[in-house]
Amino acid sequence: MEGNLGSFIEDFAALVRLAERSLPRVAGGTQLFDALTAHLGLPPDELPVVAEEVPGHRFADADILLAEAAEADPGHRLVGIGGGDQRHHLSLSDMLQQSRHYPQFPLSQPDYANVAVGPALQRQAVSLGLRLFSHHGVPLAVLIRAANPRYGQNTAALEVLGGDAQQVAAFLAAFRPGMQTRSVLKGQVVSLPMDSFGDSGSGVTFHERPKLAATEVILPEGLLERISRHAVELGGHRGQLRALGQHLKRGILLYGPPGTGKTHTVRYLLGRSEGTTAIILSGGSLAFIAEAARMARALQPSMVILEDCDLIAEDRSFGPGPQPLLFEVLDAMDGLDDDADVAFVLTTNRVDKLERALAQRPGRVDLAVEVPLPEAGERAALLRLYARKLAFSGDAVAQAAERTAGTTASFARELVRRAVVASALAGAEPADAHLLAAAEELMGDGEALTRSLLGGASGIAGVGGVPGPAASAGGFFAYAPLPGRTLSGRSSTAGYAGGLGTDFTAPEQPVDPDE
Repeated sequence: MEGNLGSFIEDFAALVRLAERSLPRVAGGTQLFDALTAHLGLPPDELPVVAEEVPGHRFADADILLAEAAEADPGHRLVGIGGGDQRHHLSLSDMLQQSRHYPQFPLSQPDYANVAVGPALQRQAVSLGLRLFSHHGVPLAVLIRAANPRYGQNTAALEVLGGDAQQVAAFLAAFRPGMQTRSVLKGQVVSLPMDSFGDSGSGVTFHERPKLAATEVILPEGLLERISRHAVELGGHRGQLRALGQHLKRGILLYGPPGTGKTHTVRYLLGRSEGTTAIILSGGSLAFIAEAARMARALQPSMVILEDCDLIAEDRSFGPGPQPLLFEVLDAMDGLDDDADVAFVLTTNRVDKLERALAQRPGRVDLAVEVPLPEAGERAALLRLYARKLAFSGDAVAQAAERTAGTTASFARELVRRAVVASALAGAEPADAHLLAAAEELMGDGEALTRSLLGGASGIAGVGGVPGPAASAGGFFAYAPLPGRTLSGRSSTAGYAGGLGTDFTAPEQPVDPDE
């Protein structure tokens, strides 16, 4: 029996060798193996490959740093690897092992990808290529590849090959600090999107920094300055605060009903924070809070915007344990060093959903501001803002503001739009009659659902049937306020913000408040 088994093994081995000889040979198929052998002076398949993962949104940074390291050697080379889709499925080590027996990875031109490095800037980055260069006189080979979830690669990566293990370690030791302190993201406004594979491997989305004048944000006197001072101006005194042992990390919560202008207030803060790295998370991308916190720490001064936190109050974390994702957000806020110049700005339509979490994680938020439904004077100011190029009289604006109690900025904008549409259909210039007629129409019984969809308080009971700001915010906020700050009801910290939109992109033309 043993003799028969031995004979079978020998025959099978001969069959394998015969099959190998019959395989079609790729022209230049040994070029990868031969080029690495010539560059490193050793058989490359006998050397360990050290892999360094890079988050997809930091791929442009990795490409820039690697190019700088390689170009410091006048004799450096950049080559690509051919061989079809198989090269995307295999690591460099696997390709080298197969090259010895199945020559199928010829050298070719590198693969490139256009990668955003700013709101209107692109970089042609090497998405799959091999850089051959010497680092401090020691030859290295570094394969860089972009994230490609289609092939199961959810992160970008460097694969470093060298005959001197200590020099490989020294190269990576010099590379990592560069990734921590240098980035095309620094000073930019970015968001981390979810891609079709549920990962952030698609990179980042760059946004133009909004430019809003203070006159475009309607708030009670002094409130906008207080918010701006806490979120933006505090960072200008970082040296003094650090010298006195005071922390720079801070949290601001903007809460209130939908459509009242919380996001618009954030846009104003972003416009005031030129040079600050701003990272926007909303919806499913809030799952990337841990990475956003790391980016904020490395690229400070930073601002992390967490939109609609109530939507993830009960969602489960992707990490270990049963805690809600909101707790992971709050833990990330607390995990930064006290000297980190990072401002977390949270917005929510349902503060009651955050109350328990904030009570269990005290100290994350040190300024909470209610953004309630606007009062009559604020509604008039909103109408004047939206209708600044229209010839509505002051009396008509005041009457429209009085007739639209319990409505929001979104409603005011729609009211002006309805008046303009009505005048266009009538073939006339917008006039007071169009504004007042639009107010009557939108406040009619048949438009209750429209008012609700525009953020109005229809259906929310308050004192005497008039919706109350705290009730419309979804409850009362129980977090202990700082001295002199009241967190529910109309107070010195309660305010209203309204403006030209709720997205973070800048308008095509800056708004001139004097027009």
